[in-house]
Amino acid sequence: QVQLVESGGGLVQAGGSLRLSCEASLRTFTIYVITWFRQAPGKERDFVAAISQSGGTKTYANSVKGRFTISRDNAKNTVYLHMNSLKPEDTAVYYCAASTALSTRSHGDFASWGQGTQVTVSS
Repeated sequence: QVQLVESGGGLVQAGGSLRLSCEASLRTFTIYVITWFRQAPGKERDFVAAISQSGGTKTYANSVKGRFTISRDNAKNTVYLHMNSLKPEDTAVYYCAASTALSTRSHGDFASWGQGTQVTVSS
């Protein structure tokens, strides 16, 4: 089973940028779609973005379109989430998860989850 480790979170001012990384433990990483979710305190864990196995197809939540970009480097077993123009409402714990379908959204249908990385955007 693939293991995922997120990194890159931190504290940033509104309007700033961060790059999150999701590194996988297996060379079979390329069979997985990787999806980013986020969970703010007291709220549901929400979809942010997803990328297909080849990186050729990407999908985003409306709330981050035009500000966030998802990418992957299969040679490094890593998926990135580039976050620009950050807003206080982007504050959350960000998780990456592995599945085999780009349309997967139900949390129980993911093969693996990372432990999360905290992003805090100050106003």
